[in-house]
Amino acid sequence: MTHRGELYLALIHHPIRSPKGGVIATAITNVDLHDFARLGRTYDCRRVFIVTPVTRQQELVQSICDHWTTGSGARKNPDRMEAMRLLEVQPSIEHAIVAIESARGARPSIAVTGAALAEATDDPRALAGDLASGRDVLLLFGTGWGLTEETLGMADRRLQPIKGRLDGYNHLSVRSAAAIILDRLFRND
Repeated sequence: MTHRGELYLALIHHPIRSPKGGVIATAITNVDLHDFARLGRTYDCRRVFIVTPVTRQQELVQSICDHWTTGSGARKNPDRMEAMRLLEVQPSIEHAIVAIESARGARPSIAVTGAALAEATDDPRALAGDLASGRDVLLLFGTGWGLTEETLGMADRRLQPIKGRLDGYNHLSVRSAAAIILDRLFRND
């Protein structure tokens, strides 16, 4: 009997494409942490990685997590505590991959998404097949101006961008995009 694979999310703050052509790190936002944690809990993700090499940003994430998992926030809102326990800061995508390999014994399939992906070929439901076959999946979400070409190049799957109903406008928050993709992934589960 094949065991179902585990889904991991990663909110990438570095490396991010600069609008001027280079690589930047974007800032952590409190609302992203809470919403990604709740999204991960709602869809039974094994872990939600927050990826940034910036030490002060890592400390900020840890401080927010501590408040909600062991501090007064945990006592006031046990549901939030449960979700926030899923968050884990990693300094790089590679570190997140190694954490999964250490926990699960194999490298996960890497999936990427982004508003501007022109060569995306996979429907989010394709990831459901990977999970059903027992393969773990790390789904990367970029912030700012999106994932770098190098990051996109690591992907085993490139998911189709979300398309609106009108004129091609596609500038959703990363939280909204992640929720839509996970809903599509698990819609018929």
